[in-house]
Amino acid sequence: MSVSTPLLDTIEPDEPSEVRSGNINSSKNTNTRAPVVLTPTSRNADQMATTENDAESGIAGIFRQSAHPMALFFLFFFRIAAISVYILCGFFTDNYVLSTVTVVILLAMDFWNCRNVAGRTLVGLRFWNQVDEDGESYWVFESRDPSRPANPIDSKMFWVALYSFPLLWSALLIVSLLKLGFAFIPIVILALVFNFTNAIGFTYADRDAKQRWANTVGTSWGLGGIGGQLLAGAVKNSVGRVFRT
Repeated sequence: MSVSTPLLDTIEPDEPSEVRSGNINSSKNTNTRAPVVLTPTSRNADQMATTENDAESGIAGIFRQSAHPMALFFLFFFRIAAISVYILCGFFTDNYVLSTVTVVILLAMDFWNCRNVAGRTLVGLRFWNQVDEDGESYWVFESRDPSRPANPIDSKMFWVALYSFPLLWSALLIVSLLKLGFAFIPIVILALVFNFTNAIGFTYADRDAKQRWANTVGTSWGLGGIGGQLLAGAVKNSVGRVFRT
């Protein structure tokens, strides 16, 4: 190469085909598309919430869908607290009197709350025992107007709590008998009395409400006489399979 030859003339220009081929752009697009594989939208559908019900699942979702979250919270709080104190009190204290009094207070608060607050608020049911002038006692049931149905979440969780905790206390009674823990058996029996009283009372209240609703519907539809009795009997049999008078 001579000295007089300009340096720029010795540099060969890039091939036009390389510019028009789009290799740079295509490689760039390839690099930008690669992270898409790592985005949450490409995960397995089974691991993500695909519907609104899946997104609202869990404890937080239950309370968000509840019409009365505070009543629902205290319904489970007192019941879980009573069982937790009964099971764990031996790990924290040896004072039998303190443990017994604490469990009994929690059971009493749960009994009152379930009977007078949770049942009326969550499912629109109440029951109590009344004594007439002749000294005879009888049960009185109250129910919400059927035109105002309860919240499905509130109703479902109420009946779950009403029937599941008596089973848990029954299991604890069996454990106490097997371990010969006779000192704690009276507490478990008291818990069973409270829980089964509410369970039976609200079951009959719900059964009575459905029967009165069937009688009202039969009358309003002109199904008096045999037709109304058949409709009321069908509802009574369908909801009264467990507890019968």
